[in-house]
Amino acid sequence: MKGNGLRYSVYLLFAAVLVVIDQVTKQMAYQHLGGQPSIEILPVFQLGLVLNKGAAFGFLHDAGGWQHYLFVGLAAIFSLVLLVWIWREQERNVWLAIGLGFVLGGAIGNMIDRVSAGYVIDFLIFHYRDWYFPAFNVADIAITVGAMMLILDSLLFSTK
Repeated sequence: MKGNGLRYSVYLLFAAVLVVIDQVTKQMAYQHLGGQPSIEILPVFQLGLVLNKGAAFGFLHDAGGWQHYLFVGLAAIFSLVLLVWIWREQERNVWLAIGLGFVLGGAIGNMIDRVSAGYVIDFLIFHYRDWYFPAFNVADIAITVGAMMLILDSLLFSTK
């Protein structure tokens, strides 16, 4: 059981590192991109500040404010579920636990924004001509990578 606590701490440290990277990049984006037009890096990629009060892809961004409490509450509950799930899977399935760590780090990163500012800072913008993919951030990337790992785990590695 002694190893369990150490391995669990490693997964939590991994999630915490993701949160730090997410928060640092968001603050850099806020400081350097605020009040300025987007900066084109490639013909299909820009850096630009987007303050998202909604969920993924801006869902419910104009709902009147109640969505803030819903998203914070869901993120808090989901984070607790992830902590328990990582604890249960840490010895049996390292791949799954790492994927859960990605999702946990991303969920906490975006929850910090919602609690501290009332919105999530997005700054990575991909587009093709006049079609724009919704802006996103490092936390969103972590959640996406973690979700892909969970899907791959269920398709390739799960024995159930």
